[in-house]
Amino acid sequence: MADPIPEPEREPDQGPLQDAGEPATAPTSESAMLPGRIVCGVDGSEPSLEALRWAGRQASLTGASLEAVMAWEMPGAWGWAGLPGLPEDFDMEEPAAEALSEAVTKALPPEQAKGVSQVIVMGNPAEAILDRGEGAELIVMGVRGLGTFKATLLGSVSHTVTLHASCPVVVVRGAAEQAAASGE
Repeated sequence: MADPIPEPEREPDQGPLQDAGEPATAPTSESAMLPGRIVCGVDGSEPSLEALRWAGRQASLTGASLEAVMAWEMPGAWGWAGLPGLPEDFDMEEPAAEALSEAVTKALPPEQAKGVSQVIVMGNPAEAILDRGEGAELIVMGVRGLGTFKATLLGSVSHTVTLHASCPVVVVRGAAEQAAASGE
C-alpha cells in the first residue's frame, strides 16, 4: 500500500487551508483586469457593417475598446500597364477616412460611435487587420457570403485573417448571407 499523500507545508501565519467549498483566489496583475481591445475590419459593405454592430455589442458587454480598421491599396494597374500615373494631389486616405466615419456612424449608436478608434491603413487589408490585431482581445470580420471553398480560392480577407490571427476571430455573416446559408 502506498504512503498517504502528505499535507502541504505552510507557514504558521498562513491560517487554515481553504475548505473545498470556498473559491480560491489568485493574485492577478492589473493588466489582466483591464478591458481589452476589439479590432473590426470595415470596408463599408453590409456584412462589414453587421460585423461592426456585433463588435459594438461585444465591446459594450465586456468593456473593451473598439477599433474600426479600413485598409486601402493603390490600384495595381497604375504606372506599369501603360496607364497614366496618378495625379500628384491624388489622396485615397481622405475618402477612406470619410467612408470609415460614415460606416461607424451608420452601424453604431451615436454615443458608442464617438468612442470608436478609427484607423486608416494603406496596404493589404488582411495584413493591416492582422497587424492591428496584435495584442487585441478579438478580431471581428464580416464575410461576403462566397462560401468556404470559393473564399479559399479567392484568398478572401476574412479567410486569411482567420488563418493567421494571433487572437480569436469572429466572422459575422450579413443578413443576406444568413438567408442564403439557411436556404431561404
